Amino acid sequence: MEPGNDTHISEFLLLGFSEEPELQPLIFGLFLSMYLITVFGNLLIILAATSSSHLHTPMYFFLANLSFVDICFTSTTVLKMLWNIQTQSKFITYAGCITQVYFFILCAGLDMFLLTVMAYDRFVAICHPLHYTIIMKPTFCGLLVLLCWMVGSLNSLVQTLMVLWLSFCREAEISHFFCEINQVVRLACSDTFLNDTLMHFAAGLLGGASLAGILYSYCKIVSSIRGISSAQGKYKAFSTCASHLSVVSLFYCTVLGVYLSSAATQSSHSSATASVMYTVVTPMLNPFIYSLRNKDMKRALKRIVRVPVT
Repeated sequence: MEPGNDTHISEFLLLGFSEEPELQPLIFGLFLSMYLITVFGNLLIILAATSSSHLHTPMYFFLANLSFVDICFTSTTVLKMLWNIQTQSKFITYAGCITQVYFFILCAGLDMFLLTVMAYDRFVAICHPLHYTIIMKPTFCGLLVLLCWMVGSLNSLVQTLMVLWLSFCREAEISHFFCEINQVVRLACSDTFLNDTLMHFAAGLLGGASLAGILYSYCKIVSSIRGISSAQGKYKAFSTCASHLSVVSLFYCTVLGVYLSSAATQSSHSSATASVMYTVVTPMLNPFIYSLRNKDMKRALKRIVRVPVT
C-alpha cells in the first residue's frame, strides 16, 4: 500500500438515500424522530438503572452501558446526515469521515461484546444461581466492561489506521448515509488487500467469537431451564432472558442480513438502506424491548416520569 500522504482529496460526498429534493424533508423528519426516540429511550434506561437501588445489579449495569453505546452508535451515523440535509450539503471532510469510521467500528464492536457479556451474566444467574453473587462481583463486572472497551478501541484503532494509509485519487462518492469502512476502502486507488484481510479477520474472530459465546451460553441456559420441575420456575427463568435474547436476535439478524445481502447484490444503495436496521432501528427498539418485558424496569421508569406505581 502507498502511504496516506498521496491522498488527493480533502472530502467525501455522502449520497445518502435519495437525491430527490422533495424527499429530503421526509427523510429528515423520519430520521430525526427515530434519533430523538433512541436518545430519550436509552437515557431513560440509564437513569432508571442508576437511580433505582433495586436495579443496582450486574444485569442492569450492563444494560446501562449498552444504552450508552447505542446512543453513541446512532449519533455517529445519523447526526451528520441530518446536518447535511438541513444545510443542503452532502460533503464530509476527510478527517470527519475517518473519525466516523473509527466510532462506527468502536460502537458496533462494543454492541457485540456487551451483548456477549450480558449473555454470560444470564448464564451464571440461571446455571449457577448459588454462586452468582460470588462470580458477578461489581469489580468483575467493571473489568468485563473495561475489557470490552479495550478490545473494541484496539480493533477500531487498528482498522482506522489502516484506512489512513490508503490513497484516494478519484472522485470520492459514497453511496451511503455515513462513512462505513467497506464503502471507504472501495474508493481507494491503492492496494486494499491488507485492509480487506484485516476486516474479514476481525469480523470472523471478534464477531464469530461473540456470537459463539452467546449461542453457547443460551444452549446451557435452555438445558438448565428444561431441568426445572415447576412451570412457574421455567417461566421465571425464561422471562429473565427473553428481552436480551430478543435484542441479540434483532442485532445479529440485521447485521448478517445486511452483509449477506450486500455481498449477494453488490449494491451500495441497498446496503445503505439495510444498514438502517442495525445502526438506527435496533438501538431505538432496545429500550422498548427491555422495558416492556421487565416489571422492575417498568416500575423504575414510572417513578422517573412520576406515574403512580401500582
